[in-house]
Amino acid sequence: MLKINWDEFKEYKQTRHKKTDNFLTLLDFIKSYYHMRSAIDIYDILRHDELAELMLDKRDIKDAEGLEKYLFGRVDE
Repeated sequence: MLKINWDEFKEYKQTRHKKTDNFLTLLDFIKSYYHMRSAIDIYDILRHDELAELMLDKRDIKDAEGLEKYLFGRVDE
């Protein structure tokens, strides 16, 4: 199981020009750093990390389908 590299995430976050939600930045980071597109794979990584799991719970995302709805239901600014 892949683990989120929080040090690399911090570096990635510093390169962002606009202030965005940390969870959205984390999702973008996972897609970029780990070259993942599957909501199932991304959800598995998030669920196995204590901090990321709190982020999922805060948004009431309980499964990969919920994450997919969150990803495709949002409008980027």
